[in-house]
Amino acid sequence: MTFHPNLDPELAAFLSALDAPFEELSARSYAELPAAREPWLVEPEAMRDPRVTHSDVMAGSVPVRVFRPVGFSGPLPGLLWIHGGGLLVGSARSDSAPVGYTASLPCVTVSVDYRLAPEHPYPAQVDDCVAALRWFAGNAVALGVDPARIAIGGGSAGGGLAAATALRARDEDGPALAYQMLVAPMLDDRGVTESSGAFDDPAMGWTASSNRYAWRAVLGDLAGGPDVSPYAAPARATDLSGLPPTYVCVGELEVFRDECVDYAARLMRAGVPTELHVFPGAFHGWEFFPSAAISRRSVAERTEALRRALYRS
Repeated sequence: MTFHPNLDPELAAFLSALDAPFEELSARSYAELPAAREPWLVEPEAMRDPRVTHSDVMAGSVPVRVFRPVGFSGPLPGLLWIHGGGLLVGSARSDSAPVGYTASLPCVTVSVDYRLAPEHPYPAQVDDCVAALRWFAGNAVALGVDPARIAIGGGSAGGGLAAATALRARDEDGPALAYQMLVAPMLDDRGVTESSGAFDDPAMGWTASSNRYAWRAVLGDLAGGPDVSPYAAPARATDLSGLPPTYVCVGELEVFRDECVDYAARLMRAGVPTELHVFPGAFHGWEFFPSAAISRRSVAERTEALRRALYRS
């Protein structure tokens, strides 16, 4: 099997050992997507971490999973977490990332089970995330959370939704956010950067073809055109001032690389304290291989960034 020459050797070894490559979602019709979601409904073993408890509740009309660290009382920082999956698949039940943040910081994490495309096109996903944020902030004291220390974060599509939710929170007078953590976020529907068309091998995670397919599922015929809202595709926002301090990370070998780097640079130019990490030799979803050194380092670095942001006082 031949890979990109810059691919991290440890990640290349993991990919070579796979029985099957990452699934190319764009090979399916939209009608077939519900069946493709089944594997994403299985709760991973990490969800049973004894350091963390979780409960499923309704944030108004939006299902959320609330994670709490065992042995800690409030007020703790809070993290609103938004799962990935290309806006097409995924759930709060199958995403164990909040477990690690909840235990390591510690904090109370609320993971959002937002509606998925194509059954629910834009703005359903962002509306759900904004509603969950408002519920979280409005119930912070009851949840044992300091309302002045609520961050938002997400990976991939969830990172894009986190960025969109932060934009709406800024423009709709809150709730105030202390930090945003954008992990390889999906930000731009236009596909105009060099990296957006450079990676189309399913072995390397999320492809250019899947990206076009996903944006069309969310935006329909508007995708790529002039009339898309920045709350749908945050890279289209022309004013990034007034957003919370931000962490952005992305892999060198992925579709989202250039839009993430550009978004981070524009945040900095807008006066937003911003930390940017581009992980060399990494493809989209490299942390599916958690024992790789680059995966361990990236998780440790972003967790430490969250800790500095939420515990600095």
